[in-house]
Amino acid sequence: MAVVTERARTMIRLDKYLADMGIGTRTEVKQLIKKGKVSVDGIVVKKPETRIDESISLVQADGKALSYVRWEYYMLNKPAGVVSATEDGRDKTVIDLIDSRRRKDLFPVGRLDKDTEGLLLITNDGALAHRLLSPKKHVDKTYFAKVKGLVTADTVQRFGEGLDIGAGDVEMTMPAKLEIIQSGDISLIRLTIQEGKFHQVKRMFQAVGMEVLYLKREAMGTLLLDETLALGEYRELTKEELEKLL
Repeated sequence: MAVVTERARTMIRLDKYLADMGIGTRTEVKQLIKKGKVSVDGIVVKKPETRIDESISLVQADGKALSYVRWEYYMLNKPAGVVSATEDGRDKTVIDLIDSRRRKDLFPVGRLDKDTEGLLLITNDGALAHRLLSPKKHVDKTYFAKVKGLVTADTVQRFGEGLDIGAGDVEMTMPAKLEIIQSGDISLIRLTIQEGKFHQVKRMFQAVGMEVLYLKREAMGTLLLDETLALGEYRELTKEELEKLL
């Protein structure tokens, strides 16, 4: 009985299977199916609503064999000049950089500003994204920054108490951990926060009279940026990385 239940849970419509794998829109794949160009386990199927077992069914579209992927997880070293969006009419997006993607529903987990570099998780796993981004989950996000201004022990204390980054209205941040790497007219710091407010890191330094000149995300939760990835490069998460995140 348990086996039947598991099988029932994995059955999906043929047109959804093909659309998920990027063969075309639901309308386009329906036409492909009705034209007799799709087979399942060697048999031509002309009904888009036909349900198949994604884990064992052998599907071919236009003679091309397909294999279904439910979830995809990529680590991207985001370069500056690319926007953290699924599509954009003007700029290249982080999704455009994932050439090997097999699903069409990938999205970036959180956003990095256009001029910010570093770690970005790309996936289609909405539940994981929610766990990583929810302020209630207190997931650490660590950044390296080059700042115009003298960062001191007093700055560290103020960040640790939380800052008002509102413009007019009070908007307090949660306490953040600020580490001084190098202090001077141009300071190098590492900052760990547990939120993702709009332009938060930049606004925090603005609140103490400083300016962020360069910003790079190094970590998100247990996920650390692979420093062997050049800017714009990506790779799939390892089994170990994924297990820690999940």
